[in-house]
Amino acid sequence: MITNLKCVIFDMDGVIIDSEELHKKAYYEVFESLDLEVSDDLYKSLTGSSTINAFQRLVSHFNLNEKPEELVLSKRKRYVDFFENDPNLKLIDGVENLIRFFYNKEITLVLASSSAMVNINRVFDRFDLQHYFKAKISGADLKASKPHPEIFEKAAILSGHNRNECIVIEDSDNGIKAANDAGIFVVGYDNPAVTNQTLENANMVITDYKELAALF
Repeated sequence: MITNLKCVIFDMDGVIIDSEELHKKAYYEVFESLDLEVSDDLYKSLTGSSTINAFQRLVSHFNLNEKPEELVLSKRKRYVDFFENDPNLKLIDGVENLIRFFYNKEITLVLASSSAMVNINRVFDRFDLQHYFKAKISGADLKASKPHPEIFEKAAILSGHNRNECIVIEDSDNGIKAANDAGIFVVGYDNPAVTNQTLENANMVITDYKELAALF
């Protein structure tokens, strides 16, 4: 474990907010509109990737005529409808306490999510998280998507700390690989709502955020 922790880099979907099911419903509505049969294994391989990267792969895989950018907009509209009309949408249990815990210890917090920045801000505004974080990065704005390490490499740079002073919290295998390849210690959060990820390459796995706070 990191003994000189200076920065915590959070993923968002499935780590801060329980929105994985909303994303899945939005994706599958798009799939149904295109009469696509997307297997569980194929969908699993997309988890943690940016939406544009996911649809680029799907367009190639199914040899679709649609443009990936148009499919992104369709999926995003469906997700926003779910987001704005789901009164039960909430933060992951214990994550707000964990964020405050690190913030009060003056540990730098950075958000590194594959979600579009508009969705990141939508979550941060709804749950009043903006002031805790030094920086936010959207994988949708980068050339490469998770599992490419670019997003975490940039997160470490923005934090102002060395990578060996940072940890990443992730719930997806693609995100864990990205952190591994960036050379950053990664904590796998075993979200009970996410059943299709192994977390096998995480440096450690937790099921409750109190486990992580207890280490510091």
